[in-house]
Amino acid sequence: MLSLQDSGLPWDGPLQRTSLDPDDWQALRKQGHQMLDDMLDYLETLPEKPVWQPAPSSARALFDAPLPVEPTDLADVHAIFRDRVLPYGSGNIHPGFMGWVQGGGTATGMLAEMLAGGLNANLGGRDHMPIEVERQIIRWTQQIYSFPDTAGGVFLTGTSQANFVAVLLARSRKLGAGVRTQGLSNEPRLVAYASTEVHGCVPRAFEMSGIGSDQLRRIPANAAGQIDIAALERAVIRDWKEGHTPFLVIGSAGTVNTGAVDDLIALRGIADAYDLHFHVDGALGALGILCDDLAHLFTGIESCDSLAFDFHKWGQVPYDAGFLLVRDSAWQRQTFASEAAYLSRASSGLAGGDWWPCDYGPDLSRGFRALKTWFTLKTYGVKALGNSMAANCALARGLARRVEQEPALRLLAPVALNIVCFAYVGLAGDAPPDVNARIVELLHAEGCVAPSLTHVNGQAAIRAAIVNHRTRQADIDALINGVLKLGSRQDLLQC
Repeated sequence: MLSLQDSGLPWDGPLQRTSLDPDDWQALRKQGHQMLDDMLDYLETLPEKPVWQPAPSSARALFDAPLPVEPTDLADVHAIFRDRVLPYGSGNIHPGFMGWVQGGGTATGMLAEMLAGGLNANLGGRDHMPIEVERQIIRWTQQIYSFPDTAGGVFLTGTSQANFVAVLLARSRKLGAGVRTQGLSNEPRLVAYASTEVHGCVPRAFEMSGIGSDQLRRIPANAAGQIDIAALERAVIRDWKEGHTPFLVIGSAGTVNTGAVDDLIALRGIADAYDLHFHVDGALGALGILCDDLAHLFTGIESCDSLAFDFHKWGQVPYDAGFLLVRDSAWQRQTFASEAAYLSRASSGLAGGDWWPCDYGPDLSRGFRALKTWFTLKTYGVKALGNSMAANCALARGLARRVEQEPALRLLAPVALNIVCFAYVGLAGDAPPDVNARIVELLHAEGCVAPSLTHVNGQAAIRAAIVNHRTRQADIDALINGVLKLGSRQDLLQC
């Protein structure tokens, strides 16, 4: 065989290895097993660890290093992760985590994420089996929410992006596909409606869409935290009379602040009466329909035109796994499908396939989010997930009862699902306004439980969002005991 030296081509010495695969697969296998065992050990012993702890400056300094030029042994890189990253995470997988609304993930989901990383599939389109896995999830979500056969869906980063996409779909439905090229300049002002309790990503979606957040009418909420239907209808009629174009109403299947579920049947009625796209933000609670004890709260969700939710919250899928379900997949194509020479389709071969997700959402480069979702649903089944949700809600109701029994505590909002908002007010009701913020900070520092801080009707509130399947009664007791202990400290009461 003619060598490179004899070929007449330039030669500067030994050929350089360009593949990034290992020279020693057995050594990699051994290290990989060690990394997996370390993570399983970590998950198995979670309750023994703090929910959260501040990272020392020495750990942070390691991540202010120059760009690596030469290689580092995988074992050494893993050691940095094990010692300097793993102990200082956000804590959402811990049973004592009750801050914000974040799922706990599972070991099964972690393993599925490893498989997806190894396959490294791009789910923008083409004819390969990962696409079929995502289509399976779409069919399952159709079944879960009793959507018609015309329905479609797509995985996205989360409900923030799904709500944004839903605004674009509603805009295209009202104005036609031409809005994609012509823009909004010649149209009457589009206006939409949502509760004052709607998630902050919704007004941001209007900003990103070019419609503008001022065109989102914030409708007052009633005492239960639901959108006021009568006030909504008055707002729609007023906008019509003033020459605006109402096009979208957004309901919440679990408001992020208190967990309230809007009257979805009434919202469907408003949408039908005034020709509005009816979208539901179900990030917090929509998957609660899988729980027999909770399903009645979501009556009417099957009638919405689009539904955004997260498998990575109550579905316990590792981050990220947001999803948008749409009543008619043709609306997705109208909003996103486009032609490009480099995306030419074929009747067969890898460029075949009759469903390319890039025609149904904004992303061409898309990870295999569907696999960890598929593994989670197949491995545990929806009954077990529903039971976990029921347990979360039972803990929330028990926490609310305990709050009402304690003279120094006050419940600040009804408990509809799994969120409890309460405050330390002191035995005489004279605790200083900022005491609850300090209590939350100190609870985080102690590392046993981690609620978050919010405001309900202008009052600072300790907010316990019980989303993790690992949370138990002992964690609820630790929260109450911690709040009472810290609240009674004289230095806090005098702040």
